[in-house]
Amino acid sequence: MRNRKFSKGKKFIFFIPVVALIAVALGYIVMFLWNWILPEVVHAGRLNFWQALGLLVLCRLLFGNFNKGGGHNRFREKAREMRSKWDGMNEEERAKFKEEYRRRCGGWGHRNKD
Repeated sequence: MRNRKFSKGKKFIFFIPVVALIAVALGYIVMFLWNWILPEVVHAGRLNFWQALGLLVLCRLLFGNFNKGGGHNRFREKAREMRSKWDGMNEEERAKFKEEYRRRCGGWGHRNKD
């Protein structure tokens, strides 16, 4: 067998129809599932293909991308960072932090009684 190496141009030309095919397939899947489930359950209107594709893009923008996991979760990283910072504080620093938090945010789960 011969080793065939594709140039970047050939890969790009192959890539465009594959992306278009995936977008069309996902659009039809979203449209089918929406029209199959939601009108009966929550009395939502039916979607056409372009609305389904727009909904897919909107969800991607709002909730993140379509990677298969293993991506960085900024919320978890920030939570770990805050936890390690909290663990490194002594009792006086923690009390000062809590007081500052109450002053700025009104406390956690409590109404501001000012």
